Amino acid sequence: MAQAADAARTVIMTVDDDPGVSRAVARDLRRRYGASYRIVRAESGESALDALRELKLRGDLVAVILADYRMPQMNGIEFLEQALDVYPGARRVLLTAYADTNAAIDAINVVDLDHYLLKPWDPPEEKLYPVLDDLLQAWRAGDHRPVPSTKVVGHRWSARSSDVREFLARNQVPYRWYSSDEPEGRRLLAAAGEDGMRLPVVITPDGTPLVEPEAVDLAGRVGLATTPTADFYDLVVIGGGPAGLGAAVYGASEGLRTVLVERSATGGQAGQSSRIENYLGFPDGVSGAQLTDRARRQAAKFGAEILTAREVTALEVNGAARIVRFSDGSAIAAHSVILATGVSYRQLEAPGCEDLTGCGVFYGSALTEAPSCQGQDVYIVGGANSAGQAAMYLSRGAKSVTLLVRGASLSASMSHYLIQQIEESPNIQVRCRTVVEAAHGDGHLERLTLRDVDSGHTEQVDAQWVFVFIGAAPLTDWLDGTVLRDERGFILTGPDLTPDGRPPEGWELDRPPYHLETNVPGVFVAGDARSESAKRVASAVGEGAMAVMLVHRYLEQS
Repeated sequence: MAQAADAARTVIMTVDDDPGVSRAVARDLRRRYGASYRIVRAESGESALDALRELKLRGDLVAVILADYRMPQMNGIEFLEQALDVYPGARRVLLTAYADTNAAIDAINVVDLDHYLLKPWDPPEEKLYPVLDDLLQAWRAGDHRPVPSTKVVGHRWSARSSDVREFLARNQVPYRWYSSDEPEGRRLLAAAGEDGMRLPVVITPDGTPLVEPEAVDLAGRVGLATTPTADFYDLVVIGGGPAGLGAAVYGASEGLRTVLVERSATGGQAGQSSRIENYLGFPDGVSGAQLTDRARRQAAKFGAEILTAREVTALEVNGAARIVRFSDGSAIAAHSVILATGVSYRQLEAPGCEDLTGCGVFYGSALTEAPSCQGQDVYIVGGANSAGQAAMYLSRGAKSVTLLVRGASLSASMSHYLIQQIEESPNIQVRCRTVVEAAHGDGHLERLTLRDVDSGHTEQVDAQWVFVFIGAAPLTDWLDGTVLRDERGFILTGPDLTPDGRPPEGWELDRPPYHLETNVPGVFVAGDARSESAKRVASAVGEGAMAVMLVHRYLEQS
């Protein structure tokens, strides 16, 4: 009976903009599978995506999605690409005419298409059902049961609660939020034996309560890998942003035993972006979370290990081995290392900001906090792409969004397409040559003091939400004494190590350092942590791939 109940909630979806064809497909599907599956049909890609999201929220399963290729606004391939993010395990079928077979073949690579069917499919007993029988059998072979969600009980103005929510969201861990001052939150606290004085309380899917958990403990309890499976690897990638994920994908796919180590969550700053619209191959844009999730699954598919909530504190050289030490004293070793540690947003040094961090002052967490900003006035500090993307995202629900920019204009630091979008948004205001002088509030942010850089004039404004995206500080202090860096802390590589034509001090090889290689042979850099890097997602991914190529060259000559 339980199996029958589960099957009854499992969906086969068909999408076709022609009502007659849509009804015909649904009719044939119900005749064969209606007793065991729910048949859901839609007549556009947008309505189908809405239906998929609703099914996801209810915890229903989707086994197979059939989509017609020739649909207006959103064709079948574009729809299946977005459906992949909602139900990555569903089997995908494209319905095509004979003239569209080339597009169907291309879709095999674009959306990992499982099959394409030529229309008409009569008789279905020969041309439709055998294909779907095989796909359903393959789908049932996997475990697609809904994952019980983690529960987080916290307070709106609890900095630690904000940190935990951000950690779970960025690591794609499903969770439900309960306020500690609402009835259900109080019931959960009582069940956990807590009075709400220590927050957050995280209740894992198996019912275990964790009080104010540290990231590494939380990661282990919600299914994230934190412990390496080996002591020695071909390649250790430190950092899980676009550069690190790119390196992990290319390293593992080319046969290197690869482990990626991330101190917080994969994706880096790019993973926090609400929408990246200038990344190659995504003409309609892609969220940082979607891009990160795809890259992480891709790396895992090729066999790369991904360790989360592990902080690296030292890099040592021991003969041909490169030793990576963790904050808990443990270590792993490898033939080669790629440093992809990225950068972090600089902190606002204005009085009051440090005390109110996580309680109204946030650094790059616009996605997690956005629902709480509905109908309110929001301030964003910064003038680069990350600030612009956050402004556009928050403007959908906020009453107003004010960008505070130290410079004279946005053009020096923000992409043109974002500037145009901001100018066309009626509830976004840009205040140039303006900085935060102080933050005020009792337990949470209540007001900001703003200063005009040119005149020195100050004013106070009411504010409960300020998101900070200023500058980039490299996360490289732990490399002191081992890897050479420039005066700002960015890592020197290749030609920058040999400005006078002579190798760096201590270099013992009879060749100069490779283009992305540091002063330590076999240790390479990719992405924003490299001195004079481009600070763009595409260049970071490219450098990750290029660094793996140089790793191969290094290993061949070692």
